[in-house]
Amino acid sequence: MRKESSKIKVGISIGDINGIGCEVILKTFEDPRMMELCTPVIFASTKTISQQKNDLGMELTFHGLDSASHALEGKINVVNVWKEVPTVNYGMATEEAGMYAIRSLKAAVNALKNNEIDLLVTAPINKKNIQAKDFNFPGHTDYLAKELDGDSLMFMVTESLKVGLLTDHVAVKDVATTITPKLIKTKVGIIEKSLIADFGIRKPKIALLGINPHSGDNGVIGKEDEEVLKPTIKEMSLAGKLIYGPYAADSFFGSDTYRQFDAILAAYHDQGLIPFKTLSFGQGVNYTAGLSKVRTSPDHGTAYEIAGKGVADAGSFKEAVFTGIKIFKNREEYEGLTSNPLKKQKVRPA
Repeated sequence: MRKESSKIKVGISIGDINGIGCEVILKTFEDPRMMELCTPVIFASTKTISQQKNDLGMELTFHGLDSASHALEGKINVVNVWKEVPTVNYGMATEEAGMYAIRSLKAAVNALKNNEIDLLVTAPINKKNIQAKDFNFPGHTDYLAKELDGDSLMFMVTESLKVGLLTDHVAVKDVATTITPKLIKTKVGIIEKSLIADFGIRKPKIALLGINPHSGDNGVIGKEDEEVLKPTIKEMSLAGKLIYGPYAADSFFGSDTYRQFDAILAAYHDQGLIPFKTLSFGQGVNYTAGLSKVRTSPDHGTAYEIAGKGVADAGSFKEAVFTGIKIFKNREEYEGLTSNPLKKQKVRPA
């Protein structure tokens, strides 16, 4: 249990060393004001961080250690997960870079599970070069769902826009058959609980986007919306959930309809992420809702095309740190309030 007087420990996995991960991490904590908010703990090695810092021409100091439990407040802490010096080839997707991304992530997750850090912020990885015999996951979300308690939901968030996904890393051809009443109920339950406990929204309103163009046009363009989405939405509504839809995705965001809801649940990856990133790129955060621990990440990838050039924008990574801290505090408050029913909940009205 974290002492109230201590700063929140933010664990950080470095992602692909050939991408912009280290750059956005270092740029974020180059600002000394960040130390007033949290204690950063980077899982890599002092040699790797020194190399990246020198390549980028940055001036900052850090504290090397062997365990996250020994992290010092007011310092940029680097846990030495490896001692050797990996080969850095900026802009290239190499097997070696993938291996170190996995090592950093696994060490950070173990520290998170052991309560040596309070939350995790992950820098971008390459989904292809991380594949290995002992790591066969399409991304962070799937790995974290296995390692941490709970059912996961990919939840893209800003202060004013929150988009969750019914299906995330699923091929488009498999989307319709993957979406079932059980899956919809599970994801709506996760997003509703997250909005209440993680974001302080007392009675969240959730919109569900249709699977087919124009939500199927009453069965003319596919029957999934009529046969799966509509009956399930009706059942959940009768049970008291504020869930609405299905809405035609092509006009939902352009017409500003999304502003009427606390969150939107998209049927598949691009249906949700294209409008989200269009409206909030560089300010958005990828949050894995539904788990026992808090994990966030920036809303961009490895950006190989600009890696090593010192021009990467750290805005989204910094927002990921801010959002992770806010969610962690909201959870602490929610758990404290709900564990004592005599206390009045301090959450904003719906």
